[in-house]
Amino acid sequence: MKNLLRTTVVAGLVLLMAGCCPCRSYQKKTRRPLTGTEWQLIQLGGETIRPSEGTFTLTLSEQTGQLSGVGSCNHITGPYQSDKDRSLKIGPLASTRMACPDAKHEQAFIEALEAATHYDMDGPMLLILSNGELRAVFQAIPAPAAQ
Repeated sequence: MKNLLRTTVVAGLVLLMAGCCPCRSYQKKTRRPLTGTEWQLIQLGGETIRPSEGTFTLTLSEQTGQLSGVGSCNHITGPYQSDKDRSLKIGPLASTRMACPDAKHEQAFIEALEAATHYDMDGPMLLILSNGELRAVFQAIPAPAAQ
């Protein structure tokens, strides 16, 4: 009985310390809301992406239930649904049809979004997953400074 009590106290202290670690504090301070934040792609299918400004972005509107964004040069739009359990369904997406210099990544970008089944967040990062497989990682674009 004494060992059980000691083990319970130690486990409780470990959980308390883990909940107070600086990394969790950083994540809470830097976390951005899923909706209303402009996100820029930084990883697609395990490959690091270095998009130019204004490309490979997306924004989800809570009011309209619509996603809007830009691939390598085409604008994309479509419906999305999410819930408190972090499930996420996107699409079908529509896009303009301009010939883009990075059409391969743009098609993979759209496919990753439409394959989404859920999402996770890690500080200022948005992770798009499809049945547990990481498909894309986005970083929150800082909001313009108020003048």
